Amino acid sequence: MPINITMPALSPTMEEGNLSKWLVKEGDKVSPGDVIAEIETDKATMEVEAVDEGTVAKLVVPAGTEGVKVNALIAVLAAEGEDASAAAKSGGDAAPAKAEPPKAETSKTETPTSPSDGGGRAAGEPTAAPPTPAGRPADPPHKGEGEGRTFASPLARRIAKEAGVDVSAVTGTGPHGRVVRADVDAAIAGGGAKAAPAAKAPAGAPAAAPAPVKAMSDDQVLRLFEEGSYELVPHDNMRKTIARRLVEAKTTIPHFYLTLDCELDALLSLRTQLNAAAPVKKTDKGEAPAYKLSVNDMVIKAMAMALKAVPDANASWTESAMVKHRHADVGVAVSIPGGLITPIIRKADEKTLSVISNEMKDLASRARSRKLKPEEYQGGTTAVSNLGMFGIKDFAAVINPPHATILAVGAGEERAVAKNGEIRIATVMSVTLSTDHRAVDGALGAELLVAFKKLIENPMGMLV
Repeated sequence: MPINITMPALSPTMEEGNLSKWLVKEGDKVSPGDVIAEIETDKATMEVEAVDEGTVAKLVVPAGTEGVKVNALIAVLAAEGEDASAAAKSGGDAAPAKAEPPKAETSKTETPTSPSDGGGRAAGEPTAAPPTPAGRPADPPHKGEGEGRTFASPLARRIAKEAGVDVSAVTGTGPHGRVVRADVDAAIAGGGAKAAPAAKAPAGAPAAAPAPVKAMSDDQVLRLFEEGSYELVPHDNMRKTIARRLVEAKTTIPHFYLTLDCELDALLSLRTQLNAAAPVKKTDKGEAPAYKLSVNDMVIKAMAMALKAVPDANASWTESAMVKHRHADVGVAVSIPGGLITPIIRKADEKTLSVISNEMKDLASRARSRKLKPEEYQGGTTAVSNLGMFGIKDFAAVINPPHATILAVGAGEERAVAKNGEIRIATVMSVTLSTDHRAVDGALGAELLVAFKKLIENPMGMLV
């Protein structure tokens, strides 16, 4: 009996992936554990292993196919002793079509497409009736407005509604008198066919609820720009996932923000001493220090220790219970081509600065080449986003669920500081804590940020 191989779900949030490369070909024998393909998810490119033994009878989905749904058939194996050609015929259907980017409407002359149930489609309007097969009488024309119904495409109806045009008063030039986009555009340009004003509600009647605010459609956005003045770059899986999760975070999590200034002079001095004391190790490129600490490494450690000092803030919200974490797992935002990813330093409160530094360098390097494993960027109890290297003074980051907090770190800069009645120059860094108010209240968030500031300004506490 043929064995079907389907698109695996390589992460809990994965809905589809790109089949980047086949590492086997039809006729090859495979065993459990053999790497057979590379799948590109929204965050990484991962290897897929065979779980059964057999002969590759058919590669259903070709290499390079994008947007393959989870659990879709991608290949067929013939079991031992089974005819591969027979297995290929009985094991699976044709490969799904490669996902194509949406196309923008660029003119009022539309191209014909096959009608769908209800006569609607996402883009493009037919301008001529399809030919009638020989020997078959032409379909009777649709009822016109005088018979109580106006036939119009969904796109034409939407544009008419936005422009306040009564679509029933527009003369259709489409198949069988159907109103298409060009007809509505002509009516708008002519200034006619305006919809009648809504009747006033009788005195004492309850006011109608306001219509929900909707985002502009693709078509609405593109109509704002001159034709030929732009190009369309299709979203990849990473960008789609980032967009979906950011909308989810900002619309479902009640954010509030706390900002503090931290003096860095003591931390910078300690960092210099620790780097100078780093032992030398031999590498393929010669001798190099065993570690080289960055300010960000020390921020990660301080955030982890602050969460351990204020354990009630080391939490995640669920509808049924508060998740209180036993460890401080700190995610660190890393910019990669086309987006960002947040690899996680597990149990950062228990690790030394040198271990955090070397682990972070390895994670960041593999993140940029999309070689992270799901367990290396999923989960975590908080996150750090540092834009100080770009000179950004301060900003507020968006919480990354299931975290309840994220720390936005600005640049360290020299500022005039008043202390004990005197003004002096100090290196100061502004940090902003974004907090999920469902899990962490204002006073608790302030307590966490004060604990972080204390460790940054007294960094020897991170060494004991």
